[in-house]
Amino acid sequence: MPDRYIPPHISAYLNKRAAGEPWKINRIITRCFSGAVVIPSLAEVANLAQTLESLSHNPAVLLDRFMILVVVNQRADASDAETADNLETLKMLPLWKQQYRLNNLFWVDAATDERVLPDRQGVGLARKIGLDLALSHLDFNSGPLLICLDADTLVQPDYLAAITNHFTHSSAGGASISYCHRPAADPAGQSAIDRYELFLRIYVMGLKLAGSPYAFHTVGSAMACRAAAYVASGGMNRRLAGEDFYFLQQVHKTSGVAAMSGTVVHPSPRSSHRVPFGTGRAVGDMLADGEQRLLFYQPVVFSIVGEWLASVEEKKGADAAILMESAARISPVLFDFLEQAGFREVWGNLRKHNLDSKKLTAAFHGWFDAFRTMRLIHELSDRLYPRVEPEGAIAKLIERIGEVPPDTVAGQLELLRGVQESGKFLFMLDLSSNHPHLFDVPPTELLNN
Repeated sequence: MPDRYIPPHISAYLNKRAAGEPWKINRIITRCFSGAVVIPSLAEVANLAQTLESLSHNPAVLLDRFMILVVVNQRADASDAETADNLETLKMLPLWKQQYRLNNLFWVDAATDERVLPDRQGVGLARKIGLDLALSHLDFNSGPLLICLDADTLVQPDYLAAITNHFTHSSAGGASISYCHRPAADPAGQSAIDRYELFLRIYVMGLKLAGSPYAFHTVGSAMACRAAAYVASGGMNRRLAGEDFYFLQQVHKTSGVAAMSGTVVHPSPRSSHRVPFGTGRAVGDMLADGEQRLLFYQPVVFSIVGEWLASVEEKKGADAAILMESAARISPVLFDFLEQAGFREVWGNLRKHNLDSKKLTAAFHGWFDAFRTMRLIHELSDRLYPRVEPEGAIAKLIERIGEVPPDTVAGQLELLRGVQESGKFLFMLDLSSNHPHLFDVPPTELLNN
């Protein structure tokens, strides 16, 4: 077996932060790859075959360059049905490897005996196990890539080519890949998944119009990064849910995240209660209790975020007191939020250690990150602007991008899918985020008049 060159910073990560024992790949690997597609799988025998088949339709030359690593996983408290399903999956993987001619398909047993996941662990750790194990088998002379997929998600024949092409031209370390949920099995399920995807997309649009640098989708089955960016970010977190959100947030802070087009991944629309939040939980809750379980943020909350970000950009030379006065004028809830978060002290430290204007901006957004932005939006919604039905949230945002809002959720979703994947839209929103006063009226008037 040839010696593998692993850069010192990668070795340091593997020695200090990698998932490690007792998990290992099913067999010894005698070559290196340009990238890895990592797929966590919990009781997915009925779906994983379709995912692998969809991957198999990618060009043979690219399939030869990428390893595909399935992490079959469960906790000790898994149900009998989940355990039986995972055992069947482990049994079928060698057959699928042959059937779909996936010569570089490997797997990890994290579902039997001492290899089961620890208590209160789940998809975050499963992803981490696969990503960490893949690192040792990458060709670091080629700028290797790590790709996250799910066992119930289908990809297109242009999947690997689009990802490879994206990172050839993008300077960002991470990518948020275009996605579109597959059709549901019945009208109720379709209505629920349409509503949920619309909720995700309108949130990202609201952040874009506000000028937030965190306005990108965080869908676990639709993200990728350079291996170097993965390590620089500290690797995948071990969260039971929301691991994708926190991972891409950290990748953005350390090396940037860019929206990626050129292909579309197709996640499942099914309901699930395996995790406390996310697609499956939202769909299941709506099917059980009605669609009012998922309400939308009022446009004004994005206005407030936008005014705050613009104020900081304008007044970067000012001290915390001036910025807090500005926050109080924008919204008393914003003022209280910043006080409780200790912004006065934080801002003083940021200014002290970041004398360069661009570095100060980056440092501010490192503090006022995707999570703090979301917390502020929740605080505004809880205290002053209660969430509403889509009819009260969507139209004004869609009008701001020069489109006529359709009357139905399905129509609005179709419009946003098209608009958010267009180069024109990305250019316009990148321009607005770089120039908070691109428009002639304040953000509050933009979104509420």
